[in-house]
Formats: sequence, structure tokens, C-alpha cells
Amino acid sequence: SERDAGSDVAGMRTTARRDGDGFVLDGEKTWISNAGIADHYVVFCRMPEHGERAFGAFIVDAVNEGLRVTGRIETLSPHPLGTIALDACRVGRDALVGEPGKGLRVALGTLDVFRPTVGAAALGFARRALDEALAHTAHRNAFGGVLANLQLVQARLADMAVSIDASALLVYRAAWLKDGGAERITREAAMAKLYATEAAQAVIDDAVQLLGGLGVVSGSPVERLYREIRALRIYEGASDVQRLVIAGTMLEKQAPV
Repeated sequence: SERDAGSDVAGMRTTARRDGDGFVLDGEKTWISNAGIADHYVVFCRMPEHGERAFGAFIVDAVNEGLRVTGRIETLSPHPLGTIALDACRVGRDALVGEPGKGLRVALGTLDVFRPTVGAAALGFARRALDEALAHTAHRNAFGGVLANLQLVQARLADMAVSIDASALLVYRAAWLKDGGAERITREAAMAKLYATEAAQAVIDDAVQLLGGLGVVSGSPVERLYREIRALRIYEGASDVQRLVIAGTMLEKQAPV
């Protein structure tokens, strides 16, 4: 990502130009996970000499003199994020990943792997939220019994369980296809990421509602989950981007009218 380029790859401004037996990278990247912690970075750049839509992926060592961590980003839920600057950052020819100008393929292929893992993380969050809700409603006394005796509570718990199992099936399908050797799982990965993160947000919100005041006590499991889930609907492609990806994979198979 860059300040003016995230899901819109066309907005990328960081460049790589050939120089002798290597390349020189210039630009700035932000929202970088593990900035200042990682030993290596994979940097995506424009390669103007190969055309307007040509990109390259480069491995840059953290100790490279042309790479600096210029800022930290504090977020709703703690996560090591930062901004890095590339100033005449020189890398060797062997730093290029894949073919020159074909870096976008590397990026999209990587997303096929990481999007289901984000869905898997969301699935874990949702399962913990359901566990907390079940434990609370089964023991919280109210209206002459426990909360779990109330039909509206039971209905909410049932909906939470259905959403969790549907998320699991989508995540497992994407992982199974990738493990089975599928070259691309763009559609399945996007579906897993979209549904699991959106469902987890709803499940966790339901858990907060069922716990009542206890659900918003700072530092409690459900309160932490409520803060932590939000970012998952954004990174590795926001939910609306996933919808566009899914629709695009279906429409590209249709003959033009």
C-alpha cells in the first residue's frame, strides 16, 4: 500500500529502474506489517520501462541503506504497522521475484494464499466469541432462570453457530483447493475472506449484546475481539473489493453481448 494507492493498484507511484546489473527503487510504502521488525520486505513497484501497467516485485533486506522506517501507525487493536521510505534503494538483479513487469501476478497469487488465512483468523475470533456467549448465557440468572432458557437468546446463538460453520466450510474449501495444487483460487479465496470476516463481525457483536455490560468491559475477551475483528474486514482487500473480485471472476466467463 501507499498513501494514495491500496486496492487501486493503478495509483502506485513507487518505481524501479534498471541500473547496471541491478535496480534502484524509489518511493514510499505504508500500512506495512512488521515494519521495523522484519528482516526482509517484498516491495511492489512500477517498472515504467516495461509499460504503463508493468510492475515488479523485489526482495529488499531491512539493512539496505536505501530503506528507512519513517513512522509507526497506532491502530484500534495493537498491530506492528509502519511506513517505509525507499530512497535510491539499490538491489541486485537477483532481488527481482518472477519476471520483469509481471509483478502483479506475484501479488495476486500471494493474495490467493493470504485471504483464506485472514478468513481463518476471523473464524477463530468468532468461535471464541460463541464460546464466551454460551458460557455466559448458560449461567447468567435472569427472569427466574438462565438467559439460555429464553427463545430469543437461543435463536441468536443458533444464528451465530450457523455463520461460524458456513465460514469454516468456505475457508476449508479454499485451503483444500490450494493444497490440492490449484494454480489460482482467486474466487474461492475472496469468498472465504469476505464471508468469514463479515460473519465474525456479526457474531462478535451478538456476543457483546448477549453479555450486556460485561461485553464492553475493557480487557475482557469479547471486548478485545470486538476491537480486533474490525481490521480483518479491511486488510488483504476490503470486503467491497472482495465482492468486485468475486463478480469479476464470474463475469469474465460470460461472452460479451
